Amino acid sequence: MKFTLSWLKTHLDTSASLDDIAYALTDLGLEVEGIHDPASKLKTFTLAKVLHAEQHPDADRLRVCRVMTDEGEKQIVCGAPNAREGITVVLCKPGDYVPGIDVTLGVGKIRGVESHGMMASERELELSEEHDGIIELPSGEVGDKFTDWLAQNTPEKIDPMIHIKITPNRPDALGVRGIARDLAARGLGTLKPLAVEPVAGQFPNPITLRLETEACPLFAGRVIRGVKNGPSPEWLQARLKAIGLRPISALVDITNLFTFDLNRPLHVFDAAKVAGDLVVRSARAGEELLALDGKTYALREGMVVITDDNGVESLGGIMGGEVSGCDETTTDVYLEAAYFDPITTATTGRALKINSDARYRFERGIDPAFTVPGIELATRMILDLCGGTPSDVQVAGAVPDTARAYRLDTDRVVSLVGMEIAAHDQRATLESLGFRLEGDMAHVPSWRPDVLGEADLIEEIARVASLTKLEGRPLPRAVAGVPLPILTPLQQREKAARRTLAALGYNECVTYSFINARDAALFGGGTDAVRVENPISSEMTHLRPDLLPGLLRAAARNQARGFADMALFEVGPAFAGGEPGEQVLLATGLLVGAAAARDPYGSRRALDVFDAKADAEAVLSAIGAPAKVQVSRKVAGWWHPGRSGVIGLGPNVLATFGEVHPRILNALDVKGPAVAFTIQIANVPLPKVKTPTRPALKISDLQAVERDFAFVVDAGTEALTLVNAAAGADKALIESVRVFDQFASEAQKAEGKKSLAITVRLQPEGKTLTDKDIEAVSAKIVEKVAKATGAALRS
Repeated sequence: MKFTLSWLKTHLDTSASLDDIAYALTDLGLEVEGIHDPASKLKTFTLAKVLHAEQHPDADRLRVCRVMTDEGEKQIVCGAPNAREGITVVLCKPGDYVPGIDVTLGVGKIRGVESHGMMASERELELSEEHDGIIELPSGEVGDKFTDWLAQNTPEKIDPMIHIKITPNRPDALGVRGIARDLAARGLGTLKPLAVEPVAGQFPNPITLRLETEACPLFAGRVIRGVKNGPSPEWLQARLKAIGLRPISALVDITNLFTFDLNRPLHVFDAAKVAGDLVVRSARAGEELLALDGKTYALREGMVVITDDNGVESLGGIMGGEVSGCDETTTDVYLEAAYFDPITTATTGRALKINSDARYRFERGIDPAFTVPGIELATRMILDLCGGTPSDVQVAGAVPDTARAYRLDTDRVVSLVGMEIAAHDQRATLESLGFRLEGDMAHVPSWRPDVLGEADLIEEIARVASLTKLEGRPLPRAVAGVPLPILTPLQQREKAARRTLAALGYNECVTYSFINARDAALFGGGTDAVRVENPISSEMTHLRPDLLPGLLRAAARNQARGFADMALFEVGPAFAGGEPGEQVLLATGLLVGAAAARDPYGSRRALDVFDAKADAEAVLSAIGAPAKVQVSRKVAGWWHPGRSGVIGLGPNVLATFGEVHPRILNALDVKGPAVAFTIQIANVPLPKVKTPTRPALKISDLQAVERDFAFVVDAGTEALTLVNAAAGADKALIESVRVFDQFASEAQKAEGKKSLAITVRLQPEGKTLTDKDIEAVSAKIVEKVAKATGAALRS
């Protein structure tokens, strides 16, 4: 939203400075994105007078001028055709920066003649595109500031333009008057009254109007005959140019002015081009509209259109048609003001990809009660600028009922915001914003569709009072002593998983919870149960079934930019459906590339399944998973079937790890191989003893004993099966079992055998182990392994 300072002052009686206004706007929630202040670039320029001008001795188009300045008489070479004796000019001295040509002046020589500065044109000072000659001023004394002269004679040329950001919940601030109302409530001035005087009709409205759709509950229109549609006055053109709009004609410029000034979009039809009556209805299949932007749009059923006997003339709330548009030959106009449903307007604009100032306002919700007053004010301006005779106003439909009131509890400002504001100040704030107070009930004005509850009243009060006045205070403690933990076990585990993954060297990613249907289907999703009804783009149509799609897409983007080796992770939700309980919290890591950078020692190797398994086990350990778990190969279809596994406790799946299936990598444009793991944080069982402290450290004073065993097993036997069997031989005495070697001789290969060597660590608790004790445990280990795997000790 853009407006100028002088425009704001047509609604706000204020003496506040530009800086004060800009600060207040941002503090009120209307963030200032930029200020264009032409005067700031012109402060160094002064007025001067040409005393004498003669032809340059070596150039036909140059003149050597003697110019009286505030520093005495100076010589300036000028190429302007109007440089002559006796005129008052704008002087740019050596050292001055000239914005229009992006040059800092210095003393120079032009064709051998020394020149001390320049006399500027309007384009060189960015005042206009005029560059036929230097500026000639009708008044002014030598040495006067040029900005002072402009302020007294043509203030619109140095009028600051303010650009603010409007949040979707503040449609009232899409008009300059709404912005002025906020500033007046803050105390930066007084809101000027807006007098609405109905214009009496001089004849019956010859164009009858009918409403045939609920998407347009209110429509008002009148005919004005005998208008003269020439250029709009200079003040109106300057106001529109300042905010980036191109003046077209008086009638069109008036409608644009009302759109930005009062947030009241209007439209004018050339009445001579309207055939029969106007009907507001839903579009029919096959209908088209040649719009004012010169494009033809194919309309769909349900879109709101304004039609006559010839067909569609306008797209309701979005854009008018070219056939019935006004031009310099227009003498009779039909002026329209209506209220269109925000949802229908937004849906239509999005479907047709039309962005207009009218659509921007209607889809956010304008003031429906200002429809008839708006047409009356616009009629008055058309009569003043274009002349003409108005008809009666025909109103079809009724103003939608927006009446609502909420109780104002002045004590809630402290509990909700933490500020102490006097009750009478709270009431005064709401009244200055247009709320009507009856007792402790606050009636919401029709231009504030965003106020929908008691808390919104408190928000308005705190916003106007300024949240910068909020003082930090510690929360009171209910009881003395150490407070109870605030984080839930799941939140603590999420935090631990995130810290552990970062410590392992992974970079955290935050990807969207929405992905496209194709990617979702690759990971078992993409069903209607997780489809988003109103997606913000075609790439975000479904809730993600897993975190891997987002990480793999991120890896593909990085690979496309030359980053081959990556370690990425994300902790967040995935969705099996759209109902409560169908959301799970996952921690997923992805490794792509090599395990180490290239170096002269040949340590670079490709990542494999065991890299992912090791990191998955590290995270599981950090979040409290038990050490003894089972590993199975029943993985989902997006994992490599022979190089992946599932870590679990019986049917309870804790994590999945392994290589990502080549089919998935190819579909997501990832250059593999890639290994990953996904941990289901909520599936890790809670500890049996719930204590905020760590358990006591247990250290035995007795010497541990390690024994090595080498078993010959079938080539297809998994090492984990052997390890678990050995560990179960004596759970009290055996502290750990670790594989340290795998070997297969040529003879063993021929027999389908291999050798697995393990180290078993025995940690006694009550007494030192004897040889007999060790032999007994060793025999149990051999027996358990043989029973579980059919293994035999290697001879």
